[in-house]
Amino acid sequence: MASSPRPAGSVDTGAAALQPRPALPYLGSYPPALRQQVQDLIDAGRLGSWLQQRYPQVHTVQTDRLLYEYTMELKDRYLRSSVPLSKVVYDPKLHIIRNALGTHTTVARVQGGKLKAKREIRVAQLFRQAAPEFLKMIVVHELAHLREREHDKAFYALCAHMEPDYHQLEFDLRLWLTWRELAPAPAAAPAHPA
Repeated sequence: MASSPRPAGSVDTGAAALQPRPALPYLGSYPPALRQQVQDLIDAGRLGSWLQQRYPQVHTVQTDRLLYEYTMELKDRYLRSSVPLSKVVYDPKLHIIRNALGTHTTVARVQGGKLKAKREIRVAQLFRQAAPEFLKMIVVHELAHLREREHDKAFYALCAHMEPDYHQLEFDLRLWLTWRELAPAPAAAPAHPA
């Protein structure tokens, strides 16, 4: 059977056009022009190399103990008078879309008739393979919640006080998460862009 002729002015884009373009779930709140720039990098296969050039290192904070010490150094530098932290750990159970990249919680217990509260920060396990800048960004974000509960102007001002490049790092982290999702199967994909 012969194929039907294409309408005048139509372009045969081949099989590639039948492939759905990847969604950009981490960039939904950004302007369409910026999302298009990211999509162009993805389509050209250059997102991973762009990230590797910009963030060539993987941090050395690989254990829960080192993460706690790292977080406490930042807390002591910027939030000395805030509530104490009892625990900071990498959490393999955090889901990066449905939940968060990190969490801050208050655990309350009754001890001897008194209510005692402990504060905890949990960081998604995937940050073990992240650039040092991304680890700092997520720790700064969770530390800011010790003082500011809501994601409002005061919250982001505190984040920017602790990390002046906070907003750029947050965007670049979203690009890294996008790249990780688009990379081949997890076993074949490097933890850091090659």
